[in-house]
Amino acid sequence: MIKQLKVRYLIACANLILLCFCAHNSVNAQRFKGNAKWGDKGDGTYVNPVLPADYSDIDAIRVGDDYYAISSTMQFSPGMVVLHSKDLVNWEIIGHVVDDLSRISSNLNWDRMNCYGRGIWAGSIRYYKNKFWVYFGTPDDGFFMSCAANPAGPWGPLHQLWKVKGWDDCCSFCDDDGQLYFIATNFGFDPKTDKKYNVHLFKMTNDGRSLIMESDSIIHQSNGSEANKLYKINGLYYHCFSEVKPEGRVIMMERSKNIYGPWEIRQLNHVSKLLDREPNQGGLVSTPTGKWYFLTHHGSGDWEGRPASLLPVNWINGWPIIGNVGVDGIGNMVWTGRKPISYKRKLYIQTSDEFSTSRLGVQWEWNYQPRPDKWSLIEHKGFLRLYAFMPIHSNNNKKDIILRAGNTITQRSMRTSSNVATVKIDITHMADGQFAGVTHFSTNTNSLFGIRQENGIRTLVYDDNGEEILGARVDSHFVWLQSIWDANGTSHYSFSTDNKFFQVFGSSYQLTWGDYRGDRIGIFNFNSQRDKGYVDIDWFRYDYKK
Repeated sequence: MIKQLKVRYLIACANLILLCFCAHNSVNAQRFKGNAKWGDKGDGTYVNPVLPADYSDIDAIRVGDDYYAISSTMQFSPGMVVLHSKDLVNWEIIGHVVDDLSRISSNLNWDRMNCYGRGIWAGSIRYYKNKFWVYFGTPDDGFFMSCAANPAGPWGPLHQLWKVKGWDDCCSFCDDDGQLYFIATNFGFDPKTDKKYNVHLFKMTNDGRSLIMESDSIIHQSNGSEANKLYKINGLYYHCFSEVKPEGRVIMMERSKNIYGPWEIRQLNHVSKLLDREPNQGGLVSTPTGKWYFLTHHGSGDWEGRPASLLPVNWINGWPIIGNVGVDGIGNMVWTGRKPISYKRKLYIQTSDEFSTSRLGVQWEWNYQPRPDKWSLIEHKGFLRLYAFMPIHSNNNKKDIILRAGNTITQRSMRTSSNVATVKIDITHMADGQFAGVTHFSTNTNSLFGIRQENGIRTLVYDDNGEEILGARVDSHFVWLQSIWDANGTSHYSFSTDNKFFQVFGSSYQLTWGDYRGDRIGIFNFNSQRDKGYVDIDWFRYDYKK
């Protein structure tokens, strides 16, 4: 009887522990859903993610008291966004590394537009020899680099380091003696090893513009090994990378006294696609006071893409364990914490633009390299003028027309509890066949909301993946178009002719992601019949819950 009571007691305890664990994980699972809070809470603490939008393949460094990060941009131009922070929690956009994607490939230009989700993939940012250095890979055209004295730019002309296919996730490294190294993954099949995902280490020339090919050495290979970063800390070399295990893609680290090994290896964190969306690629940074953190993207994307979180690092026996350290010595996701640094002025991701200067706001990225003669900020001062021209022909006709319409100007859609984006457009100079307005899009789905002109008559149109709803005739010179969405990614469009009363139009639209890119909100303008007509954008105002 006593034995049975003990067994029942142990079972009850186990069930209670399991119930608590499930409840805890259920709470964690909601961090990315509904009314999830994020970032700086204003009381000295923060909530992850710190960047609730598509800041994928992120890398970060500290230079003095400032932090800089880069994030991949694929086919969007300008490419490779550069971020700045003073406290690792609040960030601002300060520029881009690549101003012309056609220097990478003609397929990224407005007259081709046929490699969505390719283009600029993951890279690294480093500071040495009194300059900032960015190296990145493209899956089809190889590796490129640029350097700058100021991370906000101007960046030097883009230089192709190595023309090669099937490689990714590179990082440069400057050793104590000034020798430069380059590490990257060949994710294709390698006949030398009879395996995929071989991590190669090269020496570089002193100027960092060429690989010394005869120095090539494979230093690691495992299931999906990529997301490479190299560090030297307290005299030891650390190779950080990610690897696919049964639980998902996790962060791994190997260390050695010699850059060529032999290496000790250790797993740094546990992940869950469902509960924490696999934090698995980023940059290891320290504060001036000696605290360490890992700024990482979440590898499992949702409609906003792959957001970024800041995780504490605990050094245990010389290993940087990421997150809360479990009983197995491996880290776990952390959702809240004390801010690493107290900084009074709060930085933020820019969104709105009055188009009152000769330069676009740093938040804007065109879908592919834009046609330069079809947009202007100086022809009508205080306005962004967009000239309409014909989209690239496709057999899919209207369903994917936004992916083929040149000079669509975009920015990331934030995943916050409240988002309101409004654009004021002068439609006086539209032509027959022209369609202009606001859009949400990814490769999976898209919606367009705006004004179309046919036979001299302008009509309100809502297009949901090629299915149209026609509205009233619009005779005013200006129209205000608005999109409102929540943390679940449910969007509603509305319009106004006086910026006072807005009328909801069309059905709700679910934001989505595709080809490793989150939803984008943008301004589109094209003409399906001929290159004619233009609109003037007075302003774009996007307020999100900060």
